[in-house]
Amino acid sequence: MATMLDESEASDAELIGRAKGGDRGAFSKLLERHYDFVYRAAYRWCGKKADAEDIAQEVCVRLGRAIRDYRGGGAFTTWLYSVTLNAARDMMRKSARDMAKTEAYGVHALISGEASAEPEDPAEALWAAVRQLPDKQRDAVLLVYGEGLSHAAAAEAMAISETTVSWHVHEAKKRLKTLMRSAGEV
Repeated sequence: MATMLDESEASDAELIGRAKGGDRGAFSKLLERHYDFVYRAAYRWCGKKADAEDIAQEVCVRLGRAIRDYRGGGAFTTWLYSVTLNAARDMMRKSARDMAKTEAYGVHALISGEASAEPEDPAEALWAAVRQLPDKQRDAVLLVYGEGLSHAAAAEAMAISETTVSWHVHEAKKRLKTLMRSAGEV
């Protein structure tokens, strides 16, 4: 019982240290504490509940191996966001490869109602437009506006300079205006 109490009161740094040492309970508590963050980031990135769940599960699996590589130089959530973005990008690439194979063999994929539904909520329409942005612009917008990170923290997560994040956000805003106008949302 004392272990459960210690885990719930332990800081992320303490849990990470214990998880690196093989403490499964600490690793489990760390996952429990940050799963909603991972899912939310994945959902904003892809816009589909099922895909976000798949990405979040993939992050949990990857985290088991990757936790040993976490150096603690920045916020754990910044590093975790990078792991989540990489998992989302990998899923997108796999999906693109699968689609290319499907097209190459002349098989038509079924389109789910979720994919063809037009978002009615203006906020959802905006996030759908964000998902159409080039990768770096999309990532910068998701980090700064979706997750509320500073440009410096977003720069750390994206492994680029803070001014480059600012530039990507600026370019994304210009592109979003065009996308929203063409969609009739502005």
